[in-house]
Amino acid sequence: MQIPVGFTSVVEEFIAHNGLKMTYSKTPLGNEFFIRSNDLLFEQGVNDIDITVFSWEDTPCFFNTGSKSALPFDIFAASFYLISRYEEYLPQVRDEHDRFTAKQSFAFQNGFLEKPLVDIWALKFLEKLKERFPDYAYKTREYKFISTVDVDNAFAFKHKSLVRTIGGFLKDLSGFRLRNVWNRFAVLTNIKKDQYNTFDQVLKLQKNYQHKLLFFFLIGDYTTFDTNVSASKGKFRLLIKNIADYAKVGLHPSYFTMKDEVMLKKEKDRLEDILNRSVDKSRQHFLRFSLPETYQNLIDLEVAEDYSMGYASHVGFRASTCTPFYFYDLDFEIQTPLKIVPFALMDTTLNDYLGLTPKQSLGKIRDLRNEVKAVNGTFVTLFHNESMSDYLRWRGWKRVYASMIKIATS
Repeated sequence: MQIPVGFTSVVEEFIAHNGLKMTYSKTPLGNEFFIRSNDLLFEQGVNDIDITVFSWEDTPCFFNTGSKSALPFDIFAASFYLISRYEEYLPQVRDEHDRFTAKQSFAFQNGFLEKPLVDIWALKFLEKLKERFPDYAYKTREYKFISTVDVDNAFAFKHKSLVRTIGGFLKDLSGFRLRNVWNRFAVLTNIKKDQYNTFDQVLKLQKNYQHKLLFFFLIGDYTTFDTNVSASKGKFRLLIKNIADYAKVGLHPSYFTMKDEVMLKKEKDRLEDILNRSVDKSRQHFLRFSLPETYQNLIDLEVAEDYSMGYASHVGFRASTCTPFYFYDLDFEIQTPLKIVPFALMDTTLNDYLGLTPKQSLGKIRDLRNEVKAVNGTFVTLFHNESMSDYLRWRGWKRVYASMIKIATS
């Protein structure tokens, strides 16, 4: 809402103030703008809360307040519950990658995962304030778009070790995947360009549409889940340096860094050594993070922004907002300096998890963009360089990224 806020518990100070003001307590002082408080923001620790969702002007909400309150629910406690990811601290069944799942989430179970509900609430709250304080000079924020690209595999065939290259040839031959054998041979002999080397088209689109662009490079050691080119390869290091000349570059911490601060530091140092500058942006590989441990480790390593807040299996708003916010650590009861930048959709979600066609995916992208634009929020998308390759499972997807950029910036 872009309204500066001050707090007081002194009644005389409150009465003397002439501008916008409201009370947040159990009972009003008089006839002032009043929101009845739920107990949540006055508690410490995490408890299993029984929540009843009801509708207010066709908008879901919870923490009912009663008739005296200017809003029928405690917007502050409800927003805090969603944005702090309170539910992710509670006991839960996690998926095969040890992740909190979308289907377990309060937002999914109550049908608002694909809506930036906190932003919608804020605008409805703003309308109520304008009715009560019409002379205040209210500001309006602007819609923003950020394209983020994860580089899990910079190259399909090039610059891999001899063992991986020979192993790939043998695996394709034994499976009679002759097209793959030809593609690998053609790329390695420079007859064809490497399929995953789509960086030029990403940068060209950024130049044409002038949107904010971020790359996250996976540079961890090789594992079953981390299969990028080795960070010791000169061509890979050169690629990262070249990309950093045109766009912001962040770290894509590998699969096993979720609770391993030593490994996380090693990878951050490695990327900083390549770039010869500090790295302050991050997104977890496989979106594997655990609250609050992963974020506490990022804070200890002076990472300023994390872009992992979203689900692999579903599009939408994991924290029910399309506005970047600072992580609140429920363990220590403090707001931290780590800014969380939530994303709305990922290419692999659309293709692999939801099984949408490119055309259906563009419809879903447009719907989510419209939700964000309606609240003048920040529309963040997650694509991979691989999905622009038109190769293997990405056949038919070559133009989806370019179309998404047009939709997001129109």
